[in-house]
Amino acid sequence: MELASFLAGERWSDHPACTHPLLAGVAREVNDRIGDEARNRIAPLVTEVIGLDSDDPRFAALLAREVALAALPVAAEDRQRTAAVGLMTCERVLNELDGRPLEEVSPRVRTALADVPLARNWAREFCGIGFGTAERFGRRSAPIIVHSALVGIAESTVGDSEQRLVDLLRHVVAEAKGWTHHAAAAVGAEEWQEACDLTVSRSRREWRRSARLH
Repeated sequence: MELASFLAGERWSDHPACTHPLLAGVAREVNDRIGDEARNRIAPLVTEVIGLDSDDPRFAALLAREVALAALPVAAEDRQRTAAVGLMTCERVLNELDGRPLEEVSPRVRTALADVPLARNWAREFCGIGFGTAERFGRRSAPIIVHSALVGIAESTVGDSEQRLVDLLRHVVAEAKGWTHHAAAAVGAEEWQEACDLTVSRSRREWRRSARLH
């Protein structure tokens, strides 16, 4: 996200204004939970997220739903329950925004929940609590759903958690581009190299600062 901020002409930040905050949060957390080799696999997504934003309140619910769906089959029991609650909440938000009955469940989510009946049944205890406004959901609930799901994937025992996180980030970026009809930014080779050099320089300074403190 720091590379994206630089290439977008913003101040250096991992919270760039050019990318939807929830999507940027997914990218930051995936980046932080994978190793250097896997980070090389997500680097090409930098240009894809520049300008990838939306003020549609559906965006947060759609994105959180995709992340929770990825976590549901592999997360430990507590995270699985949270993912199931998150899925049901996302469904309710989308139903309200689209004028459908609140209790309606999309086929994908119904199938996913059917595979984890204990988590599904536990989550049903909470589905009537409500989520407030869609705007509040986007600011507060969606980031919690996303964070818990990503932790669930990263800490899972499936053995390929890094690749799952890489694949998930690729997937949600592609989905988000479809939701927003977004075209990737064109970045020249010189701009890209300058951004990479700047990243390396900052990383070295931060390492030296950390070494002095310890």
